[in-house]
Amino acid sequence: QVQLVESGGGLVQAGGSLRLSCAASGRTFSSYAMAWFRQAPEKERAFVSAIIGSGGSTYYADSVKGRFTISRDNAKNTVYLQMNSLKPEDTAVYYCAAMTSVSGILHRAGLYDYWGQGTQVTVSS
Repeated sequence: QVQLVESGGGLVQAGGSLRLSCAASGRTFSSYAMAWFRQAPEKERAFVSAIIGSGGSTYYADSVKGRFTISRDNAKNTVYLQMNSLKPEDTAVYYCAAMTSVSGILHRAGLYDYWGQGTQVTVSS
């Protein structure tokens, strides 16, 4: 069983920055693909970014490319999402997810095995 706990959400003005953290339990964290998804009110959960176990490859949704950066610290069992130049349309609940048997399809929510409880990000205009 893997537990994921997100933190770092909050209220920020447009153009501002936030850094989300996701702390994971489990002894094989470094082998997991980790991802961030987000869900805005009345919308489906959407892929934001993913990173493979070694941290060598990262993936981003087009809507956040160039503004968000995903990273991980395997020694701390933690994955981060640095969000810069935030826009009101980034407002959502952000979820951390872990994929224990890594496939190449990192943007599909259904392939992730474990999820955090979510953290609210609100960007005011």
